[in-house]
Amino acid sequence: MKSTRRFSIAPGTALGVIALFFALGGSALAVGERIQSPSVAQQRCTNGAVRGVAAVTGTSTGMANIPDKFTSAGNLFARKFNCTAKAVQVRRVETGVFEVRFTGIAGASGVGSATGDAYATVEPAAGGAFKVTMHPAGRDDRVDLPFTIVVV
Repeated sequence: MKSTRRFSIAPGTALGVIALFFALGGSALAVGERIQSPSVAQQRCTNGAVRGVAAVTGTSTGMANIPDKFTSAGNLFARKFNCTAKAVQVRRVETGVFEVRFTGIAGASGVGSATGDAYATVEPAAGGAFKVTMHPAGRDDRVDLPFTIVVV
């Protein structure tokens, strides 16, 4: 005689599977909405978080053609981010010296990197801006080179 065994699901298991389905579905929905709207600002610009990034490449004719007044023209940046969703601006002060301003961010620290074998120094400037200075490695003279600044 053959015995047939019936497959059954306990009520607790069924409830757990349904809860898991809704939990994963809700998380996926929230992540999908967040990814689809990249212009949305972070909820907060907290201490320790990256508050701003600017990769300044200059115009097609070089870094020396960046104006001496603050501008947020898109062709000057390879990438820019401000956690307040406000403007990122740059201006050329003199050869090898630029100021970058992240509107709405004050009292932060910054670190910079220049291209090639050059190095960049970053220090706070007036009006909440950051002064970025580029030097070739092993020399004290300044040069106009693309650079990246990260503000935390």
